Amino acid sequence: MAQLAVSPTQVLDQPAAPQRSARRQLQLALGVVWLLDAVLQFQPYMFTRQFVSGTILPAAVGDPALVTRPIEWAAQLMAAHIAVWNTLFALIQLAIAAGFFHRRAVRLALAASIAWSVFVWLFGEGLGGILTGASPLAGLPGAVVIYALIAVLLWPAGQERPGTAARLGWMALWAALGCYQLLPANRAPSAVSATFAMSAAGEPAWLRPVGAGLAGLLAGHGLAASVLIWAACCAAGLGIASARLTRPALVLAGLLGLLFWVAEGFGGIATGQATDPNSGPLLILLAFCYWPGLLADAVV
Repeated sequence: MAQLAVSPTQVLDQPAAPQRSARRQLQLALGVVWLLDAVLQFQPYMFTRQFVSGTILPAAVGDPALVTRPIEWAAQLMAAHIAVWNTLFALIQLAIAAGFFHRRAVRLALAASIAWSVFVWLFGEGLGGILTGASPLAGLPGAVVIYALIAVLLWPAGQERPGTAARLGWMALWAALGCYQLLPANRAPSAVSATFAMSAAGEPAWLRPVGAGLAGLLAGHGLAASVLIWAACCAAGLGIASARLTRPALVLAGLLGLLFWVAEGFGGIATGQATDPNSGPLLILLAFCYWPGLLADAVV
């Protein structure tokens, strides 16, 4: 029986199955997050004007007019027909999630993730607090912008490792998170403990001790805690510049994402008023996108 000859070049050009599988699994993970967002958007609270007054408008507080005016315009538009608009928002997120579960629609889902994330970041999150000096413990720079970063990294490409732009983006993100934590309002003696204390509000009884315990531990130690968080953010960001330190840096980033999620009250997903799980879990998923060898063709 005749055998087909396969050149070494052809073999090397074929991506490894585990790498394709890892990329696909991360795409599905992002799809699950979008599905969670859609489910949260269908909560009864979202169909009331309280969603506009209690969630959308507060995102504009403290921002310059260039940011607040579009949010106020959108809020006024939504309030007039909140049920219609909220249904539309939920269905858009549901459609994005569905796209990730069908291979032929993945590129469209990734593109939609980027576009919708930017839209929500501008009109729903007020740029995630980057102009008001928000703390990473409070969700800076906004969850949806991290959705967009992840979508870019998960786009089918051909390089063997995250490109220079991707690595610089990672470093810039973590440098910003650390520097924002050192702002005067965020490093005040009671600022960090107050954030953890407030995270327990509205949470189920079995979750409250986590935030309350950290609040008690950090009471009066805002500066020390902020410096420690800054140092950890710097280490997580700069670590990927060294092949030997990349994995420890990414593990540290995942732990920081978990810490931020606790401070965020686990995104408030048990309160009936959350629109997404907040930035903590997204930072963890982003770290997986940079793990060496996991996405051999990841590129920005």
